[in-house]
Amino acid sequence: MMITRKLLCVARKAAILAAFGAPLAVCGAAIALDCNEDIAKLTKKRQGVIDQLNHQSKGAKNQLDPIAACPKLRALVSAESELVAYLTKNKEWCSVPDEALANINASSAKSNSVANQACKVAAQMKKAQQQQSAGALNAPPSQKLPTGPL
Repeated sequence: MMITRKLLCVARKAAILAAFGAPLAVCGAAIALDCNEDIAKLTKKRQGVIDQLNHQSKGAKNQLDPIAACPKLRALVSAESELVAYLTKNKEWCSVPDEALANINASSAKSNSVANQACKVAAQMKKAQQQQSAGALNAPPSQKLPTGPL
């Protein structure tokens, strides 16, 4: 999709140059608009996941339940990876500042670390729950206490 836009922009510029003999800044606005739309879409997706995580943490002591948060954190890592990939690939084309790219890379790395930790804890919690429920099923029947006078 981006390649098609680039080719269309180059073709427009060539046609304008051929017709008028002077370069016009038609493509600059088109490039900025395309980049802004794509980045806004990716950022909106990322922010949606962050909002869901914030909503989940509003419960007990503002902490996330690792079991519930793990899939959302993985989705955040995925959304940030898409954004990083887009910004890296289109750094020159979209005039992405080095600082912005460094910031989103750092944020993505931190999110990945948090997701790994939460998912590890979630796996441990699930395993403990399974062992606990399996232990309750395999426990010998409790002895009945004698009833009546002693």
